[in-house]
This record gives sequence, structure tokens and C-alpha cells, in this order.
Amino acid sequence: MTFDTLPFPVIDGHNDLPWERRDTHGSGVDGIDSEEGSLHTDLPKLRAGGVVGQFWSVFVPADDPDPVRTTLQQIDVAHRLIERYPESLALARTAAEVRAAVDSGRIASLLGAEGGHSIGDDLAVLRDLARLGVRYMTLTHNDDTAWADSATGSHPHGGLTDRGREIVAEMERIGMLVDLSHTAPATMRDTLDVATQPVVFSHSSTIAVNDHPRNVPDDVLARLADNGGVVMITFVPKFVSAAWAGWEDAGSVGEPPLVTVSDVADHVEHAREVAGASHIGLGGDYDGTPVLPPDLRDVSRYPVLAAELRRRGWGQEDMRALAGGNVLRVLEATDGRFARTAHVR
Repeated sequence: MTFDTLPFPVIDGHNDLPWERRDTHGSGVDGIDSEEGSLHTDLPKLRAGGVVGQFWSVFVPADDPDPVRTTLQQIDVAHRLIERYPESLALARTAAEVRAAVDSGRIASLLGAEGGHSIGDDLAVLRDLARLGVRYMTLTHNDDTAWADSATGSHPHGGLTDRGREIVAEMERIGMLVDLSHTAPATMRDTLDVATQPVVFSHSSTIAVNDHPRNVPDDVLARLADNGGVVMITFVPKFVSAAWAGWEDAGSVGEPPLVTVSDVADHVEHAREVAGASHIGLGGDYDGTPVLPPDLRDVSRYPVLAAELRRRGWGQEDMRALAGGNVLRVLEATDGRFARTAHVR
């Protein structure tokens, strides 16, 4: 089957399996072809979940003493993971390569850097990451950078600095997608003020449904229609559920509140209502969070969300757009710039 004939072809925006392999398996890549491990992600689960494309995060912590080196190591983990299972995974940097991977029965594997600290404030490093196949970079992680405010930082800049605008401009010039997950609302707005290409939120939900700093306010969601970008809804309980976030803030005492696929679907529907059906996607954050809603407990469970949305009356066109069509469109819009920089053949 081709991408265009699949009913719910998931291209997920953010999965932290490379870091989990570093943390729990010494950066080894063997063993994901079975379900024997305890992680959220392996090849059988990806197949069961209908995942045809995955952005593998090459995350490193913001306090890493040598973030550029560690980012390169994480890119190496991702590349070795893909090379270890050539019958199941294919490196993809462009929409055409995503489609080719799907046509060949393999899962298109894209890379995304999480946090601007990964480039060491060096545009040459940014360009080198693109040449290694990194297709997006989140401007911040949980801490502010020297040039952008994080959602959970102290907001010293009031958004994006002139240096931050320079970095955004260079990302757009080379076709690397600007990822606004983890950024403060002021950073989101400042970036959209200068953006000439579609942006993404690789793993965020909506403030209107749950007023959490990691989520996206309605005025920003509304601007995605003009920008052409995509917000990819995440499944992390504290971002999805106000009850869960309150339980965590109170010290996680007693039984946690139940978070369900219905709670996630509420965010998806709100994002569709405000941003439009052409500007939504999915970014589960699997293996980047210790807990998930039980009915979305691993990457095999995307069909559960699809069933919930069908129950709510979603049509096939909107379902396919949400699953992967919208982010594929964003890739297509920026492929030419990226290919020239990364020397894609």
C-alpha cells in the first residue's frame, strides 16, 4: 500500500527511543525487533500502531557539559538503529523519501533535535546537523537558551532575541523546520512574526483544554492557518489532564487520576476547531515520559485514538490529515531548501 491509500498513516512527531537506548542499553540498538523489552517502542508495536513515519528525537539534556558532542552521539544511535533493521526502517529526510519508504513497506525514520543548546550557539553546527539528516530543531527544551525563552524557564528575554531570529532565519534558509514545542508563548509569537516557512510543534497540546505551560495558547493555534504549520498533539498525562497535573503538583499522593484516550481526543478536537483540520498532527512523546494514558500505553495504540475520533464523527479526510498528511505537506513545502543544504540525492 502507498501512503495515500492508508486509512490512518501515522507520522509521529516525537519519539525518544534513542535516548532510552542510551540510558538503558548503553546506546545499543539490538533487540527492538521483539516485544521483550519494557520500552514504549519496538518494531512489532510500531507495526501494530500503523506508524509509517517516525521523527526520532536526538535529544540531549540542557545541562549536558558538551551538548554538541552528545547530540552527535545521539544522531549516531539513530543512524545505527536504522541501519540495524534495514528491512523495517529507512532513513528519510524529505517527503519523497518518506513516501518511498512507505511504498517499500518500511517505516520512514526522520530525525529531530530537541533544544537549541544542541548547536552550541553555532550556525556551522546547525548546518552540520542538517547534513546529518536532522529535519527539525526545537528552539528550547526545559531551560531558556541564550537566545530564546522556554515554556518552563525564567523568561529572561521576553521571547526571541535578535540572535534567535538569526538562528530561525538560518533554519528556514536550509530547510530545517522550526519546532516551537517547549518554547514560551512569547517565543512562539515572536517566531511566527518572522517565520516565512511553516513551523511545527512536534509534541504539544492545547492550553484551552489544560492550562499547562507546555501547551499552546489559542491565539498561536489560530496563526498556524496563515503560517501553514502543524501542532502535533502529545499524550503526556500532565500536559493532557488538569487533574493529573494538579495531582503531580500536590506531590503525587495517592492514586493518580485516570487519563484516557478521550482526554487526548479533546485536545485534538480543540486544535482542529481553532487551527483547522489542515494544521494538526500527532506527537505522542513515547519513551520520553514515564507514564502515559493506559489506553495509549505504547506505540501500538494509535488505532485506539483513531477509533475514538471515528466515534466522534470524524471523516476519513480529516483522519488522514491528522495522522500524517499534514506534516508530510510541511515537509514537502520545505524539501527543496533542505535537499540543497543536506546534499540529498
